[in-house]
Amino acid sequence: MVVRTSSSPSTPASAPEVAPARALERLREASPLTQCITNAVVTNFTANALLALGAAPAMCDIPDEAGMFAGIAGGVLVNLGTPTSEQRDAAREAVAVGTPWVLDPVAVGALPVRTALAHELLEARPAIIRGNASEILALAGAGAGGRGVDATDASEDALDAARSLATRTGGTVAVSGETDLIVDATRTARVPGGSALLTKVTGGGCALGAAMAAFAAIAEPFDAALAASAVWAVASERAASGSRGPGSFAVAFLDELAAIQPADLEGRAELA
Repeated sequence: MVVRTSSSPSTPASAPEVAPARALERLREASPLTQCITNAVVTNFTANALLALGAAPAMCDIPDEAGMFAGIAGGVLVNLGTPTSEQRDAAREAVAVGTPWVLDPVAVGALPVRTALAHELLEARPAIIRGNASEILALAGAGAGGRGVDATDASEDALDAARSLATRTGGTVAVSGETDLIVDATRTARVPGGSALLTKVTGGGCALGAAMAAFAAIAEPFDAALAASAVWAVASERAASGSRGPGSFAVAFLDELAAIQPADLEGRAELA
């Protein structure tokens, strides 16, 4: 897995402000409280992934508490996988507080309730938007969405859409795929590698959004998204190497998140 970064033609290339290795050190030193308003299908896996990584998860997602809790959390995830009416109200409360937050626009495009909510939440300027290529294209108004939660587009297809969203929100957009793209208004990073078995485990991508929220508590959005993607790639590659299939992979992936060390990320950045 190699991280490659490039900048826009008018902007000199520069190294990330906080390299992935240092970001992982800082996360484990701080153990940031990470609030997850997330998909009901993935709460357990997401919480376990955050614990393994070194963060402190909290699934506080009910109205009249979500906003209060966001005020003490270091980072917030808003995942639209199962947007019940209570979760929608909780999300509105949480993003209004000002804590760095991640929007995961699950299955936006064809489904009207979550699509309308995603566009509403964009006005609160998420620090990071994380989705697959089809979700990012749909959110930017350049596509109709994928097949449910599955992308029908490659990550590179969403580069312009990601840049547009990043410019609009002033934040970072992370496009997950065979090669992850991390984009803000002036920079682009690519994180190839990882294991396809992540797509066979419920919560692999959703938990990545939560990890980005945890990293956003201790690093700027671009660096947070880059660190989380790099960690996910390394941990999933290692987990896959000793797994027989999705079941053993899921367990091994949590183990690898706990075992990964900052030194494992050193030397994996190739900067333009």
